Amino acid sequence: MNEAYVKLTTTNGIGTIEFFHPAHNSLPGDILAKLANTITEAGKNDEIKVIVLKSGGDRTFCAGASFNELINIDDAETGKVFFSGFANVINAMRKCPKFIIGRVQGKTVGGGVGVASATDYCMATKYAAIKLSELNVGIGPFVVGPAVQRKLGLSGMSQIAIDANTFYDAEWAKEKGIYAQVYDSTEALDEAVQEFAENLCKYNPEAMKEMKTMFWRGTEDWDTLLAERAEVSGRLVLSEFTKETLKRFK
Repeated sequence: MNEAYVKLTTTNGIGTIEFFHPAHNSLPGDILAKLANTITEAGKNDEIKVIVLKSGGDRTFCAGASFNELINIDDAETGKVFFSGFANVINAMRKCPKFIIGRVQGKTVGGGVGVASATDYCMATKYAAIKLSELNVGIGPFVVGPAVQRKLGLSGMSQIAIDANTFYDAEWAKEKGIYAQVYDSTEALDEAVQEFAENLCKYNPEAMKEMKTMFWRGTEDWDTLLAERAEVSGRLVLSEFTKETLKRFK
């Protein structure tokens, strides 16, 4: 697998959205756009009762923003557009009328933590440590912050946002509320995700839709909020500090 992709497959009411990028499932702008659009499409598809969101490969779930794209941002508007890609994915997940089950097989960083946090029910392996690394490169988890804070609370989110060098293990993420269940292997995770999704397909779709609306109450301002946060990140990525740091990471 060398080509990045986003694909949707539907089987017996379960819509599985899988994204992949050869650079540890990082998310460049085109993949973010496809992911947001695919989530929206799945939400409108009457054949789909529940959505499973996963990434390709058997290691990293998501490495967050594409460093190559970050390095090449040279004006604030381009920066805002790039970070708006993460905002659009999170908002698509928030507005989707169907439950989204997260399947996290490995480590997840930065924007990937935001994606995992925006799922409605997230299941992971014991290898699925999380890290908010943005401060480490001179930015900050501004766009994904609301989604992460919604799951971890302000205390948990600020802890991993400030401690930007540290991976927090899957059990910590479970205790804090991002993961609902943690499994010893990818095989066990996949069996559990499949069984859970099949059970959800037996429930009343209207009841699940109303429940999702209830769970996301209070986030109605996120279209505006996340756009503002994208603007902040887009400005910070232009700083000399961030430019030099990204070059070293590359």
